[in-house]
Amino acid sequence: MLTLDANAVAEALPYDQLIDALATAFGGEFEVPLRAHHEVPLADGNPGTLLLMPAWQSGGSMGVKIATVFPDNAAQGYPAVFASYILMSAQTGIPIAVLDGTEITLRRTAAASALASTCLSRSNSTRLLMVGTGNLAPHLIAAHVSARPITEICIWGRRKEAAGKLAATLATSSFSVTLSGDLEEAVNRADIISCATLAIDPLIRGAWLKPGQHLDLVGSFKPDMREADSEALSRADVYVDTRAGAMSEAGEIVQAVNDGSFHASDIKGELRDLVTGNAGGRTSDDSITLFKSVGTALEDLAAAELAVRNRG
Repeated sequence: MLTLDANAVAEALPYDQLIDALATAFGGEFEVPLRAHHEVPLADGNPGTLLLMPAWQSGGSMGVKIATVFPDNAAQGYPAVFASYILMSAQTGIPIAVLDGTEITLRRTAAASALASTCLSRSNSTRLLMVGTGNLAPHLIAAHVSARPITEICIWGRRKEAAGKLAATLATSSFSVTLSGDLEEAVNRADIISCATLAIDPLIRGAWLKPGQHLDLVGSFKPDMREADSEALSRADVYVDTRAGAMSEAGEIVQAVNDGSFHASDIKGELRDLVTGNAGGRTSDDSITLFKSVGTALEDLAAAELAVRNRG
């Protein structure tokens, strides 16, 4: 059985290929049960989360990701997210490979945002604002750069030291990198705003958004989490990776529905609709678009299959 560690997975999942693999997967027929979501109480601090994410294609592959999210890990110098992935045959159940699920999660999440951006952001978008400085941030930057002609990156983070470290890792890139201490001003200058935080209270205000912008919300995965306020949703054309996941787990949407400012019918489409053409995507240069991602096991399966093909 093949075993791929984080470095091997990274080498096997270049973003251009992964974006294409996700487009193919979302356009295909797969079985993806809603993920199992369990809270893990801790004696001291915020509870952790255990996620079990299966998916399969009849006659093809089957896989499951086991992921944990512990928000307080940063204070101890650990990443918040860890995961392992097991790829199996959907015909026999025989294991094919065990892969580093954390690297798969980082890369497929970023690639899904970039795939959505190819349908929703303006094709001439050059300025990206990265809100958040965690492990996902450099992947989101790399994926968005692969999808649009980005020449300027601005980074905003609660922790200035972390923002500086992220900027330093990008110093030799082909785009310029700046830091911002004023989030509203940074939003105002951006073409694409990508958020990957564990925020409970909204960071992005709908009143700040301007015509033509694309907002990419990645961080929240529970109903009590949100990175943007309800006004941001009401001003934007809203798309999601999956309706089922968004309506049960995306705090921005759940809370906006609860306060009456947004309705499930206001969602324009899923990522599947965008890649198959059932949803039109951006309708004008002045539209404000929003993509909310909570993640789906289909992305993990597509990434694992591609990694195994590239390493085979």
